[in-house]
Amino acid sequence: MSTPDRRTPDRRAADRGAPDRSASGRPTLIPGPLAAQEVGVAPATIRKWVQLGHLEPAGKAGRAQLFRLEDVFAAERATRRAR
Repeated sequence: MSTPDRRTPDRRAADRGAPDRSASGRPTLIPGPLAAQEVGVAPATIRKWVQLGHLEPAGKAGRAQLFRLEDVFAAERATRRAR
């Protein structure tokens, strides 16, 4: 049995409406480029949301910022409403 990759969300959990969680019960953290791909924006947009305070990294892996997918979707909804 393989260990789940903490960088990618469990699609089955998202399909059930449950928050993405790793095997340890903590939220799954994903890097900025993957977060951008999930939301359908450019990676530069994720960086801009962080710079403007719309999104806050939940952790780091080396130099890479990691985000909760639910936070990324919330930032996307908030910025869409602001236009």
